[in-house]
Amino acid sequence: MVDVVVIGAGQAGLSAAYHLQRRGFVPVMDERRTDARTYVVLDGERGPGGAWRHRWKSLVMATVNGISDLPGIAQPEVDPAMPSSEFLTDYFGTYERELGLAILRPVRVTGVVREDSDPNGRLRVQSAAGDWSAAAVINATGTWTRPFWPLYPGQASFRGRQLHVADYVSAEEFTGKHVAVIGGGISAVQLLDEISAHTTTSWFTRREPVWRDSEFDQRAGSEAVALVEERVRNGRPPQSVVSVTGLIWTPSLRAAAARGVLDRQPMFSAIEPDGVRLVNGGFQRTDVLLWATGFRAALDHLAPLHLRAPGGGIAMDGTAVRDEPRVHLVGYGPSSSTIGANRAGRTAVAGIVARLDGAT
Repeated sequence: MVDVVVIGAGQAGLSAAYHLQRRGFVPVMDERRTDARTYVVLDGERGPGGAWRHRWKSLVMATVNGISDLPGIAQPEVDPAMPSSEFLTDYFGTYERELGLAILRPVRVTGVVREDSDPNGRLRVQSAAGDWSAAAVINATGTWTRPFWPLYPGQASFRGRQLHVADYVSAEEFTGKHVAVIGGGISAVQLLDEISAHTTTSWFTRREPVWRDSEFDQRAGSEAVALVEERVRNGRPPQSVVSVTGLIWTPSLRAAAARGVLDRQPMFSAIEPDGVRLVNGGFQRTDVLLWATGFRAALDHLAPLHLRAPGGGIAMDGTAVRDEPRVHLVGYGPSSSTIGANRAGRTAVAGIVARLDGAT
């Protein structure tokens, strides 16, 4: 029995745990607790860091998009040359230890079900490590475990290698091979820049990317977040905030453009055994297809609750699911950025406390 289960210990999950402790919640495993409300964080990873544990080593802090501090403890001084996977894993681990957060791992949640038909009843969080009966659930599972692979004609016939950015390790492994990078986001252009230093590349996107000369200001950022919020309020699948704001010209990307690396081509019409068929009828011989096609929210364990709206998304009121207010989604839609994840953790906890207070 626990008052709140947080699923996931990335930035959003740690923010939620921080705000739970600030509100007086104590670890459910603390035998010294009295009548205080309890919480636990269930994390499927083997150590701290969330999705950052799996980022490729060449993604150093100098090239990572802005990472916000976790609430309460600022990041240490950043070494621009340090791999983000190492720096942020260390930072998250220190954060967990210093605050004494109630995190159990590795615990992979397999399902969340209603214990009865009472809308004010409890939810059962199921896992191979046991079940938890909770008054509320904060879901912070992010997207890294759900890479999106679009389907294209002839895809199964391709004799080369296909991989998603989630499987990327280093550019050196592609030396001597022609690599087609598919996707219009920041990962696509960063990896194009990196891989092109070792071999030949092609770049394919469905749409012409929108480029910005500088970081978007607060007004533009707020407008972008508002567009994503409107989608999730209406039960439509969320877009990423980056897809709304566009790509920013950095010095390295300008250099890549000058080298011809960012010569974008429209999406090919089909995949053939030795390459791709271009929309103009031409053929590009290709050894590797690298799909930089984004991720989807990792929410399969919530399927028993039937939260999906007819539009394919989940209708939200802030961080709470409209039709199941015992469940809050953080790091979802407009809160998928690091700043948004911090705010969402605070908002979710405030909503849960108000609900629990109303029930007592």
